[in-house]
Amino acid sequence: MMVFFTLHRDLPREGPGEAADVAWAADVVGLAQNAQMADIACGPGGDISALLRAAPDGHVTALDKTAHFVDSARKIWADDPRATILRADMARVMNTYDMIWCAGAVYFLGVTEALKTWRKSLKPGGVVVFSEPCWFTDTPCAQSIEAWAEYPAMSDATGIAARIEAAGYEVVATRKLSDQAWEDYYGPLDARIAALRTDADAALTKVLDEAEAEAAAWRAHRDEFGYLLSIARPR
Repeated sequence: MMVFFTLHRDLPREGPGEAADVAWAADVVGLAQNAQMADIACGPGGDISALLRAAPDGHVTALDKTAHFVDSARKIWADDPRATILRADMARVMNTYDMIWCAGAVYFLGVTEALKTWRKSLKPGGVVVFSEPCWFTDTPCAQSIEAWAEYPAMSDATGIAARIEAAGYEVVATRKLSDQAWEDYYGPLDARIAALRTDADAALTKVLDEAEAEAAAWRAHRDEFGYLLSIARPR
């Protein structure tokens, strides 16, 4: 875990995403300017700014169970009363929100399980917006399959929709994360890997190699897999 944080410490994001994703979701659902929002598994808070631009008179409650990420986000947002940063479990979301945002972390609970868990935390008319790994082909190559071997639940868009519907929600809209969303994550990660290479011990080298291979797999086969952003609303 320590070598993981050596690589990831103070990166702007912990997964693919861009401000345009938040703006798209806010536009689709007609998010109110004073919306109450939750950013679940927020990491270092890479989406908080975009959420507050979407609802400038609103409030974001951002939570993550990793103390380092919480500390990083708090340093950035300490003086803004529109953001509250909590160290908390994504399975225990308190209060109610107009929009629950979860970038790239729903898989920790499972799509259906997460949506069922968070339903009590949605205001009437509220939505959950989340990104989930997704196959964009029925015949992924061996490298793509290997890249996602540790996530056997990964499916295509139809499979994600089925898991949403199994939770008692409907799919409002979907959006494939753009190449820019991925490069906003991998770009800073590439620079960190290069900076750490020279003095890395065996344990850190292993982590750097794995991260480098992950980025290479996506860049080589981005037509086969990526993330699908889904807006889900309870029926």
